[in-house]
Amino acid sequence: MFSPVFTDLWLSPYAQGEILHSDGAFVLTVNPDLDEDTPVMVLETLDGKVSVALTPEMAAAAGLKPGEDLNEESFRRHLGQAGIALHGADYLFTFLGEERDALLREATGDGIRQLTAQDAEVFAAFEASASEQDRDSAYVELDHWLVYGAFEDGRLVCAASMYPWNDSTVADLGVLTLPTARGKGHARRVVRAICRHAAGQGYESQYRCQLDNHASTALAKSAGLTLFAKWDAVFVEPEDSED
Repeated sequence: MFSPVFTDLWLSPYAQGEILHSDGAFVLTVNPDLDEDTPVMVLETLDGKVSVALTPEMAAAAGLKPGEDLNEESFRRHLGQAGIALHGADYLFTFLGEERDALLREATGDGIRQLTAQDAEVFAAFEASASEQDRDSAYVELDHWLVYGAFEDGRLVCAASMYPWNDSTVADLGVLTLPTARGKGHARRVVRAICRHAAGQGYESQYRCQLDNHASTALAKSAGLTLFAKWDAVFVEPEDSED
């Protein structure tokens, strides 16, 4: 069973506000309390149900009105006609209860440890060995809430970092492995080590990856994570504050 904390975090935005449409397959809710950085969110759960939450401003911009006969296709058509683009769906993975319990009983393997600010030089060399595209997609940072790494012959070859998601006790995870060190199990061991540490601190682990990132999906499954849903959103970059 998925944890109540994780389930509530992901399902609650679609149950708050004014419901414009609801049936067995599609729910659309206008939620004024959505984060301004994600004013439109779409969640597809494993049962195939699609839930949408969007701000009143976005609902107005898309021409969505109460009483309209809606489904997923017509909703997406409204967005397209209004020039509102979704980012592209992510898979959402987390640990089921029994897998999380097994994780807590596991020992951290040799060559894997937590990284701190004292590892700045080692981490900089690691980043310099990775491509810009890999760094951007992984979003692994030494100043995140929790960071772990795997070493091979004294060199950092894989790192994972976590940060609390939306100020909750769900921690979002990113992982990056150097190309020359892939296929050796480093990422799986690092993911399990950092998730075990997070679980010991009372956090639920969250792993996201794009639907077409087959290597990342395979890593999630090999690390013992279970698919929860597919999630898409409109992302709005925050404006720089004026001095």
